[in-house]
Amino acid sequence: MSKIFNWDLILPNGTPVDTSSPASSSSLLNRLQLDDDLDGETRDLFVTVDDPKKHVSTMETYITYRVCTKTTRTEFDLPEYTVRRRYQDFDWLRNKLEESQPTHLIPPLPEKFVMKGVVDRFSEEFVETRRKALDKFLKRVADHPVLSFNEHFNAFLSAKDLNKRQGLALLTKMGESVKYVTGGYKLRARPVEFAAMGDYLDLFTQKLGTIDRIAQRIIKEQSEFLMELREYGPVYSSWSSFEEDLHDPLEGVSGCVSNCSSALEELTEDMSEDFLPVLREYVLYIESMKNVLKKRDQVQAEYETKLEAVVFREDKKTPVPTDVEKCQDRVECFNADLKADWDRWENNKRQDFRQLLTGMADKNIQYYEKCLAAWESLIPVLQDKQEAEGETS
Repeated sequence: MSKIFNWDLILPNGTPVDTSSPASSSSLLNRLQLDDDLDGETRDLFVTVDDPKKHVSTMETYITYRVCTKTTRTEFDLPEYTVRRRYQDFDWLRNKLEESQPTHLIPPLPEKFVMKGVVDRFSEEFVETRRKALDKFLKRVADHPVLSFNEHFNAFLSAKDLNKRQGLALLTKMGESVKYVTGGYKLRARPVEFAAMGDYLDLFTQKLGTIDRIAQRIIKEQSEFLMELREYGPVYSSWSSFEEDLHDPLEGVSGCVSNCSSALEELTEDMSEDFLPVLREYVLYIESMKNVLKKRDQVQAEYETKLEAVVFREDKKTPVPTDVEKCQDRVECFNADLKADWDRWENNKRQDFRQLLTGMADKNIQYYEKCLAAWESLIPVLQDKQEAEGETS
């Protein structure tokens, strides 16, 4: 343990910077490449969330979801499981993962509470949006090389009756050590690479917030325009009823406006149901990542404080206390796990935003193609009318 007394190792920025890691928030931004970066890992655990069902009782009304699991892992007694879970069960699982795996980034759940009177939490649209989010949550956990082997995750997937009050096991030693770290230790400064992570998360939050606000405004304006179109089209149809000479062209315009309305409705729904949920998921993801960074900071602060006490003690011959060595191990464990999860998160982010942005581009192209096709269909009607008028004259 002689390296402990190397002063360079106990400075606030003493953690060595991995040359493969970004040293600034701007370099982190440059790593957001829209390309596939698959890890090539062989999957042996497949989880899906589907078939939402509404349950009504005298005490409450709630939705459950079917969770289907297929696996070849020996930790499971059977190769396939089918259970039903409600939102609070997913919430219980995430809390257990956060307690027992404090050094890892736990994927976020969709927000539990909705504003009454604004969103109907039992509407088909809301339930489907939540189902997709819960499905993504479980898939992210199932693909994680550590979280997927957690005993609480195993129980969530396989137990018919999930006894959340009794619990399933004690927290791991790492979980206990981090859980009881108090705020009495003050971190001097984050190591450069973790400070860069924090800066990037702050910047990413701002960008997502701006995009979300603009997207919300676009959806609002599209919805208002859609209402206008729905009133606009029928005007031409009613007009055609007493304009015999213009009947076909007016009906054609009415049909074009109707087709454009349908296309705009699809585009607006896609933004509400596919685009916005991804933005919100990553806002929650950022909060999760910030929480892990704070936990890492607490462990490092404890280590720095204890190590400083050892360095400046009067008796230099006394061996280094065991709790200092354990503290150093926790810091190293936290650093390694956080770096690995950060790389995994960036990989998921690249793939998610690539899919999101290309999907948005495709949907907009399809919208304009439908509108163009609708108006092009009107040209033959107008040409026929013009030819008929020419023959009459």
